[in-house]
Amino acid sequence: MEWLDALILGIVQGLAEYLPVSSSGQLEICHQLLGLETSGAESLQFDITLHVATVLSTIVILWREFSRICTSVLTWRRDEDFVTFWKIVLSCIPVAIVGFAFKDVVESAYGGQLNIVGICLLATAALLAFAYFTRTRPLISRRGAIDSASVGRPIGWLDAFIIGIAQAVAVLPGLSRSGSTIATGILLGNKREAVAKFSFLMVIIPILGEALLDLIKILKGEELSAQIGMIPLLVGFFSAFVVGCLACQWMLNIVKRGKLVWFALYCLATGVLCLIFG
Repeated sequence: MEWLDALILGIVQGLAEYLPVSSSGQLEICHQLLGLETSGAESLQFDITLHVATVLSTIVILWREFSRICTSVLTWRRDEDFVTFWKIVLSCIPVAIVGFAFKDVVESAYGGQLNIVGICLLATAALLAFAYFTRTRPLISRRGAIDSASVGRPIGWLDAFIIGIAQAVAVLPGLSRSGSTIATGILLGNKREAVAKFSFLMVIIPILGEALLDLIKILKGEELSAQIGMIPLLVGFFSAFVVGCLACQWMLNIVKRGKLVWFALYCLATGVLCLIFG
């Protein structure tokens, strides 16, 4: 892999991890366009690097929330942040089951097939559009428009588990994780800004878990000789981290304004193109 390929993939990962356009689907498209391998030790090493970079970008942007949660857990302070942590843990159970039991099956069945990516992107578009037209439009009263970002209820235990199921389903390439979880939370009637922050915080554990599984896979296969090179790794890491920070903050603002429908149009167009050329 050349450094330019790493730069492109890092930028795409940083954007698509937070924007509701499916990072796995966009990376699959980039691999096809760039003619890169999507499997093997070299690809796994690079995936681990990008995953760690996006986790760090999440922590940087949501540092206030992240540090409060860590403080509450470490000091066993039974406050709202302590409860939020256990809701995040609950939401990770479905994706943990899928990751441990079916990750290899999903990768072998859907890897490298643009037509599957296209179908999942169309499903993402439908979900985002449905959430927009049912929950995210500004409420209108006699006094004028009401900011719907402040409308809704806090995320409950059942809400967290259902959002976690949406995250587990989004292991399919082309089905956006952020789009699925945020849209599901909005459809459940939760506050938009709270859902967006919860969605980004809840992905930290699965991403690190997936990176650990990939690392174990490399070690078991004894394929460490297939090194990708330090320069592509550094380029990919920093591009994913910087772009991820920008995309995370941008996405929080987009969700607050209820503009998810524009990403539905993008997913629709990209999905159709994947089906045509797949």
